[in-house]
Amino acid sequence: MGSATAHGPRLGVWIIGARGSVATTVVVGAAAVAAGLAPPVGCVTELPDFRAAGLTPVGDLVFGGCDITGVPLAKRAEQLVAAGVLPADLPVAVGKALAAADREIRPGVGVAAGSQAPQAAAIAGQLADFRERHGLDCVVVVNLSSTAPQPAPHPAFADLAALRTALAGPDPVLPPHALYAYAALGSGCGYVDFTPSGAMRLPALDELARSIGVPYTGNDGKTGETLVRSALAPMFAHRALRVRAWSGTNLLGGGDGATLADPSAAASKTASKARSLAELLPDPVEGEVHIDEVPSLGDWKTAWDHIAFDGFLGVRMTMQFTWQGCDSALAAPLVLDLVRLMGRAMACGASGVQPQFAFFFKDPMGATDHRLTPQYDHLRTWAATAAAKG
Repeated sequence: MGSATAHGPRLGVWIIGARGSVATTVVVGAAAVAAGLAPPVGCVTELPDFRAAGLTPVGDLVFGGCDITGVPLAKRAEQLVAAGVLPADLPVAVGKALAAADREIRPGVGVAAGSQAPQAAAIAGQLADFRERHGLDCVVVVNLSSTAPQPAPHPAFADLAALRTALAGPDPVLPPHALYAYAALGSGCGYVDFTPSGAMRLPALDELARSIGVPYTGNDGKTGETLVRSALAPMFAHRALRVRAWSGTNLLGGGDGATLADPSAAASKTASKARSLAELLPDPVEGEVHIDEVPSLGDWKTAWDHIAFDGFLGVRMTMQFTWQGCDSALAAPLVLDLVRLMGRAMACGASGVQPQFAFFFKDPMGATDHRLTPQYDHLRTWAATAAAKG
């Protein structure tokens, strides 16, 4: 373990899917903000409510990770420039930071036959090496890999002892994203499930986090359409307007769009999107969420929502909104927020699920309130408590 800097603990960020669009934007953005080349637009932790919370500065974060692809970060950044995601001159300006992060990316683990215990040990070894070489006080692992189907039910998921026995057996038990979560928690790392993978909803992994004494949070980062829903739906409830139907269509390209073209993967995403409405509105509503791949959109996405509601004397009315945004630019500042907040939670001795971070997720673990403003108030109250601890 290293010594804390004058600003806070030495904090490492290990990204699963470290060569993806979001991860590349995170690294470029952190370097740009630290160098004063870009303002921290979209970073909640840069608001006045969080400045005294003892968070590690963005410029002090140490990046590493793993991926199953070998495209260098500099090349990935060039592709994002061509797609209009990054300013043309920024990757060159932060080239040293990109190269440093690229040197810390290791080969990822995919689906393989045989016992998974050696794979888990290999991941744990990568994390230990990363922590020791950089003298890190703590490491936060962030899952930015592609959306994956929910793990099929298995008796070993019920408790930690059964899971450990099954992992040592001859057949694979956990999908790769869940295996990473297992190895990360077992290595004493905080864990952020930014995808709707559902790994941390397995009782055995929750037991592992609590037994080791490390925090986790997730899942499915709230970046666009659901962010609007979590702010807008309470308006109808507070105004006593009855929502009859709420339908949404999402168009997106890039790797995420290709992944979500698989119905089993899309089911995880649509479930997390739809769950918030059931919690936000007092009555059941008609309508579904649809996700369609449009490859030409690249890293951009469009969401269109149609809301049908009743007013006084049963007068039928409608509301529609369209959200158009760049997925990587929406997600990256939230990732920076979460790793800084989780680093502080670890320094404060937090363990298990962290409901105070529900503000950042479509389907937050450990929390039932999906209203955006109460979620922010909970986060702000926690930050004030963390500030008081010095």
